[in-house]
Amino acid sequence: MRLKKLSLLHFKNIVRQELEFCRGVNCLVGDNGAGKTNVMDAIYYLSMCKSSLPMTDTQSIRHGEEGFLVEGQYVSDEEKNERIVCSFTRKGGKVLKRNGKEYERLADHVGLVPAVIVSPADNALISDAAEERRRYLNACISQLDRPYLANVMRYNAVLAERNRLLKMQPDETMLAIYDDQLTDYGTKIHAARQAFAERLQPVVAEYYRILSGDREEVELHYKSELGERPFDEILRAARQKDLANEYTTSGIHRDDLTLRIGGYPLRKYGSQGQQKSFLIALKLAQYAVVAEACGEKPILLLDDLFDKLDAGRVEQLIRLVSDEAFGQIFITDCNPTRLKSILDEAGGEYALFTVANGEIASEHGPTNEAPDEA
Repeated sequence: MRLKKLSLLHFKNIVRQELEFCRGVNCLVGDNGAGKTNVMDAIYYLSMCKSSLPMTDTQSIRHGEEGFLVEGQYVSDEEKNERIVCSFTRKGGKVLKRNGKEYERLADHVGLVPAVIVSPADNALISDAAEERRRYLNACISQLDRPYLANVMRYNAVLAERNRLLKMQPDETMLAIYDDQLTDYGTKIHAARQAFAERLQPVVAEYYRILSGDREEVELHYKSELGERPFDEILRAARQKDLANEYTTSGIHRDDLTLRIGGYPLRKYGSQGQQKSFLIALKLAQYAVVAEACGEKPILLLDDLFDKLDAGRVEQLIRLVSDEAFGQIFITDCNPTRLKSILDEAGGEYALFTVANGEIASEHGPTNEAPDEA
């Protein structure tokens, strides 16, 4: 999948902008706070219908305005054109259209324009609670498996109702109904997460080996109570505990991904460079799995690439993603000279854009690119 043109209106600090991108690497350079990440987030919006950052749609509206609009014109790997428009207003909410037709449900769009983002916000996958890692799993699998997202939404709705019931005088009949529903949705979610983690593990290990120069071994494993016994048994065994605590204490809403380096927890024993390399390896593995499953190369977004990563590893990464296995790439950096030097050495086509105070200008057009057909 390739983004040919991006149009922005009142999105974060950007007033109005139209950008045309090349097939290869598109570089956004400028000072911190200039708006580079905002462009990346707009691209992510068009894939996932939400920000890649922990912020609401309202917070993505430019200060003083009533709403924003993001439009992307794409061409698929099979040369099929797609036009996606995402708009949001304070009064009317969010609307998503594909080729002029509005979606009835936003969830129906997820997976059409696959995208993978690597950003400083990924540190939360290591440092924060298990909820962040579950959210990551949900976002990844949703691009591959549409029923999965529906099951997660239904599971969460039933879980909320069950927790509400536990805070009142519990009705055993209703609890049994909720337990059956949680078991149905939860078992399907568990199976999808387990399969996805098993596909990720060897690919993460291989990408980390390449990025680190074969220095350490890393592991990724899916941790769930459902790996030990059926969900209905878990719920029955936890019933008294649930009643005492007035919420559901067991289930797939407590699952986690365990991340290890050299056999030890990555969070405690990995250096900043090792953690960053692990996260990049994780996202590249995600890219490979999504590309294989969808038959479509995702758009790869590399935000603030040099954060906690030395120049040597960045060069290795650029060489890696310049392979034909990867498609269109977007990179942000504060140092245009450094980035241009690495890209010139790597070869391949790229375009450079300068970002300042929400204004974006093309530094120079794409290199080594054949023109698009009309």
